[in-house]
Amino acid sequence: MRNLLRKNRILSLVLLATVFLSACSFASSDTGSDENTVSIGSDDENGSASGSENLVSSAVDFDHELDNYVPKKNHYNFYFTYKTVHPWWDAVALGMEDAQRQYLEKGITVTYEYMAPEAASADDQKKRLSEAKERGFDVIGVDVADAEIISPIIDEMVDSGYKVMTFSSSDAHEGSKRIAYVGNTHNYQDGADLTEALCKKLDYKGKVAILVGSVGAPCHEDRARGAKDTIAKYNDMEIVATEYDMDSVDLAYELTKKILGDNPDLDGIICCNMSNPVGAARAVTETGSNTVIVGMDHDQEALHYLKDGVIYCLGVQDCYSIGFDTIQTAVKIADGNKPGELFKEKTDETTTVIYQEDAAIMLELLYGDD
Repeated sequence: MRNLLRKNRILSLVLLATVFLSACSFASSDTGSDENTVSIGSDDENGSASGSENLVSSAVDFDHELDNYVPKKNHYNFYFTYKTVHPWWDAVALGMEDAQRQYLEKGITVTYEYMAPEAASADDQKKRLSEAKERGFDVIGVDVADAEIISPIIDEMVDSGYKVMTFSSSDAHEGSKRIAYVGNTHNYQDGADLTEALCKKLDYKGKVAILVGSVGAPCHEDRARGAKDTIAKYNDMEIVATEYDMDSVDLAYELTKKILGDNPDLDGIICCNMSNPVGAARAVTETGSNTVIVGMDHDQEALHYLKDGVIYCLGVQDCYSIGFDTIQTAVKIADGNKPGELFKEKTDETTTVIYQEDAAIMLELLYGDD
């Protein structure tokens, strides 16, 4: 399962129609380091990196096998709704597809719908969940679009007997009645780690901006909170702008141009989702700015900007593992199991911070492109 996004291009055609029908992160850590956040490059004063090919390859784990759990049925039908149609969730879908294939090899059919709007919307997610309730799915999975709005709905569904889990990058609020969460449990720490790398690069002084993402999305808000708390530790660091780009490359580009126009001496930009590093890098390149960019994930264009030194570092999440583990967990939940020995209430997936030297290896690993 190498060259991830070669296959993603096929899946994207389906996802862009907002339907992927297959027939074959509010938990966060507020202090200290997290064992699931790994830095494989170095953020020395020259911006060089010392990551190895083995460590880069381990950032996304394609080698998964189903565990020894014996499902109670020979057919399962799931429903998954996530924030927005986007390549990040294409990668999650690949892990789901592989788990589905492995179950089929054991004589167990897993079917699922994988649904999202063209733009992130809690109201859209509410509607999708309402419709899904009427269709008899074994498990309903939610990548929470807005924790304030969606968490109470999840609680109501569970109280009414529906089996609901959360997955991907955004859990419901702490204390939610959802059965389990599979995804990034350390978004706050990811934001803090990326910002710490930026601060070190800037010698702990300068003006920075934050591009958050979608309003209310737990993963985006948590990363921004981690960034703000880190900046607050340093007297000579200042946040001059915080903007929501709604996970849109084009909006992130426009916002970055405006921020740079208002702050021509801007030293850094902290990007809290997969889209905004690309938009920010386009704007910085176009304007000739020397602003240092740190951000999230594995967008192909972002990795090229990393390789060229326009982006300083990226935190790459293991989307494939998120998808694979989501399907395994959903099967166990469908059988009536609760978190414990068979699966955790929160399955932790990794984020790996990579630097310029690591970019070519990551491009080859994910895209067959160096």
